[in-house]
Amino acid sequence: MAFWIVTDACCDLPAEYIEKQDHLYIVPMSYQIEGQMHEIRLTDKTLPARMNDFYDQLENGAVATTFQVTQNEWTEHMTPLLEQGEDVLMLALSSSLSGTYLTAKAAEAELKEKFPERSIFAFDTRCASLGEGLLVHYALLYRDVGHSIEETLQWVTDNALRVIHWFTVTDLHFLHRGGRLSATSAYLGSILKIKPILNVDPKGRLLPRIKVQGRRHSLKVLYEKVEQDALEPGEQTMFISHGGCEKDALWLAERLKDKLDVPEIMVSFIGPIVGSHSGPGTVAVFFLDKDGSARLDAPDIG
Repeated sequence: MAFWIVTDACCDLPAEYIEKQDHLYIVPMSYQIEGQMHEIRLTDKTLPARMNDFYDQLENGAVATTFQVTQNEWTEHMTPLLEQGEDVLMLALSSSLSGTYLTAKAAEAELKEKFPERSIFAFDTRCASLGEGLLVHYALLYRDVGHSIEETLQWVTDNALRVIHWFTVTDLHFLHRGGRLSATSAYLGSILKIKPILNVDPKGRLLPRIKVQGRRHSLKVLYEKVEQDALEPGEQTMFISHGGCEKDALWLAERLKDKLDVPEIMVSFIGPIVGSHSGPGTVAVFFLDKDGSARLDAPDIG
């Protein structure tokens, strides 16, 4: 019997993808903007349109606050699955960005006491947005060819750091507010039209790596990073996410297909959990590298 792979709504997987999967469960997350609370349910097909409104609000000066999945929420969503006599592997948002993994780990301990006959594991993906989604995607593929929950846990343990995140932003204000850039760097960068290129390090933190001038240049650097670091790009699925700038995301997808023969690229939005901190105009690309070294290939910059 297949076990459940469970993740949180920061994974940003689209509803159409989720519907096609067997034994995949997405725990909702929440955010607040302009005094209104909203729940993120990735199976809601109206969500992409709502994300356009979300990014419009951010551009107009609204401030969004996000919330981690609580221990009680994890247990509430996992209990019905366990009561069916099935096992659960929880793949949680990077612990360097949220307390969601820690609450998942606490829920694991609580649920193991209640369901001692079941296998229950919580795993820190050290990934975010569709990077988290890409790890979930490969875990599903690995499980669905017949591997056990223990074998799948070992696979994600061995391969999570091979999920590479590269992204660029248009408005440095959001990175400053999130503590990723100093006020001086954000101010000067805005004047000089600097576009930082960021990635996720081995601890799952979002860090600036490169500074370039101009939007198109920053998108070309994303392509170059895939060209440089991807393991056999012509044989793997890649994901691209965007903060209300689908046209730029599709440009990058077409370039990857044309130049590197990437066979399958899924393009989707960046949800509020990451989008609140990266802002409108963000474009991110996610892929597998050879050994995880692409998370370490540049020094941090201010």
